[in-house]
Amino acid sequence: MRIREGRIENIGTLEAESGEPLIDANGGALLPSLADHHIHLFALAARMASINCGPPEVNNQHELIEALNADSPQAGWLRGVGYHESVAGLIDRRWLDSYGPDRPIRIQHRGGRLWVLNTRGIDYLGQYCEGNFPVGMNEDSGHLFDEDAWLRTITGKRPPDLSDVSQRLASYGVSAVTDMTPQNDIRVAELLIQQQIEGGLCQDVLMAGTLYPESALPISDKPSSSLRVGPFKIHLHEARLPDFEVLCDMIHKSHLAQRPIAVHCVTEIELVFTLAALQETGTLEGDRIEHASVAPPQLLQQMKALGVLVVTQPNFILERGDQYLEDVDACDLSSLYRCESFFRSGIRLAGGTDAPFGQPDPWLAISAAVNRKTFKGQIVNSAEALSPEQAVELFMGDIESPGKPRVIAVGEPADLCLLDCRWGTARTALTSNRVRATWCGGKLIYNRVD
Repeated sequence: MRIREGRIENIGTLEAESGEPLIDANGGALLPSLADHHIHLFALAARMASINCGPPEVNNQHELIEALNADSPQAGWLRGVGYHESVAGLIDRRWLDSYGPDRPIRIQHRGGRLWVLNTRGIDYLGQYCEGNFPVGMNEDSGHLFDEDAWLRTITGKRPPDLSDVSQRLASYGVSAVTDMTPQNDIRVAELLIQQQIEGGLCQDVLMAGTLYPESALPISDKPSSSLRVGPFKIHLHEARLPDFEVLCDMIHKSHLAQRPIAVHCVTEIELVFTLAALQETGTLEGDRIEHASVAPPQLLQQMKALGVLVVTQPNFILERGDQYLEDVDACDLSSLYRCESFFRSGIRLAGGTDAPFGQPDPWLAISAAVNRKTFKGQIVNSAEALSPEQAVELFMGDIESPGKPRVIAVGEPADLCLLDCRWGTARTALTSNRVRATWCGGKLIYNRVD
């Protein structure tokens, strides 16, 4: 294969040109590179600098106390992520005061909406806001709910550098991502573009988020940027659903702007509510359901008729499956993170990791989609298992056309992933350790080749 100007120019028996770089694939499989269709880049970068406080790494109170105090001599904030109440219950300010180190602490629940702060953390924030905490702050419990934007402003936190995140994703064979952070706006677009131009962010990016106009994106004079406009993200919460008319109006405005919608649906009620609204407003090509965590069989035909895309996270079967088996009603387990049923019903399906709320390695999701195993080896609804080929193709769609796997052919973009073995071997042990090299637009962004 010859790559030239970002595309596949030739495939066949070729003579190397003088001075042309050559990589011997040594019989390894060459695949279209992977795309993570649901990720949060800046949050992932922050998590990589944080302490993991939840399963499967931290599973009980003793392990949590050890994790919090492992680096206690350091100054400044201690930032924990991934907490779940199965570890030590619903912890609060007093619990952190008793068991954590003597420094400002904030721990994020794995759902992403709740932070728990200790007294020193509350005092630290209080001096900068003069005690005028937002409505989501409960000083008694130390719980800060749905106030990430305020927290970033008060702490003066600068967006983290994405170089390490980008290199890690490249090592998994990932050349493109869709950032699904609901608050993404023009300011975030500028930050992403800048990191692409400077070379720290190597992947192509489709940015979902607020309903900004495409014409407002600062990309017209940035030829080295590969940022594209994504769907309007609507983050539903079952306990606080908007009025039905309000949701329909949001969808209508997005469609008028030629922006598809992407709706966060992790409960049956959220999914029913969303499908009813789309039935009322009509759909636009590219409308998508994020997660579809619980999808009862009676809704599958409606989803098919509406033509929506589902972006699912099979890695949650691995990472959270043991807790699901304890917490989820038995009648809902068969509807949990479906895969095969979506295929069989003719519903377009793509995969994302939801990192940092899930592990960023898409091969973990690919493997979980095939074996449906939890961290402890339990099986969650084996009837929803995919073949290795179906599973890897969840991550092979173009970021603007998820659910339609890309192919390797002359004239196609040179977005490629080279494995260190044949596919017949790789499909029996689906792991990112097999990735030898990754190209994005013909540029080698990861190279483990000798």
